[in-house]
This record gives sequence, C-alpha cells and structure tokens, in this order.
Amino acid sequence: MANKTIKELFLAHRRELQTYLTRLLRNAEVASDLTQETFLRFAERHGENPAAAVTHERSYLYRTAHNLAIDYIRREKRERTDPVANEGLSDFPDEGPSPERTISGKDELALMRAALLELPERTRQIFVLARIEELTYREVATRLRISESSVQKHLAMATKHVMQRLRRSPPRYL
Repeated sequence: MANKTIKELFLAHRRELQTYLTRLLRNAEVASDLTQETFLRFAERHGENPAAAVTHERSYLYRTAHNLAIDYIRREKRERTDPVANEGLSDFPDEGPSPERTISGKDELALMRAALLELPERTRQIFVLARIEELTYREVATRLRISESSVQKHLAMATKHVMQRLRRSPPRYL
C-alpha cells in the first residue's frame, strides 16, 4: 500500500468490486459482504507486514475477491440440500411400530404396572430405582440404607414376579 491508504482504495474500488462480485454470484447481498471481506483481508495483510507492500493494489483486490467468491460457491454447493417432493418421501419405510405392536406394548405396560403394584413397597421401590431410574446396585443400597445383596434379592424377586405375570397374561393382538 505504498501509494494509497485503505480508505482511498475502498473509495476508489468498492463499487467496481461489488459489481464484479454481484455479476459473478448473482446475489447483491453476498457480493456486498465479500467486498467488505476483500478490503478487510487487504488491511490485515498490510497490518501484518507493512514492508511487504502490495505493488498492484487493484489486481490484489480483484484476485482476493475472486478467491472469496470461489470459496463461497464451493461452500454453498457442499451445504445445499435439494428439496424433495412429498411423493418421494413415501418411498421411505416407516420404521415406527405397527399399530398392533403399539397396542401390544400398551397392554404389556399395563400388565407390568399392575404386577409392580402387587409387590411389597420396598421391593417395588428398589425395582423402580434400579430398572427404571437405572441406578447401580450400590447407588440404590446407599439411597435406601440397605446392603447391595438386599438390593439384588429384592430385584430378583421383583423380576421373577413381573415375568410370571406377563407370561400368565399374554398381550392381546388385533
């Protein structure tokens, strides 16, 4: 920047650079942003090493603007998602449970809930903490102030009871 200040360069070349970028990108807003980025990079380069002055400022500005435009276009191509018609979405399989499986799951849940309510309070509490809240045996034992072996015995009893109840009352299907 031997001859001109950044302000002088901006006033002299901003409009032509922005017009060039607008034609190249077909987007005036992006062209405006990239024009500002071009001058910012020019100023940063000059600020980092004033001894490495740019001898052909206009050429440097155009090359920088062109490179920024290419980077922008590449980024847009990578990020672009093409819309899909609604008809195309029907080709994807529905991975959700079938209506029969949903009803069956609700039946199993109701049976499990009923089986849990038949358990003694302490056993039910241990089952909920260990199997539903996913606490470790040690965490359950600490919380309830009992031994880990007691937790294991209560869980074994609860699991056995729930499994027997589910076997006796198989879920109904449509």
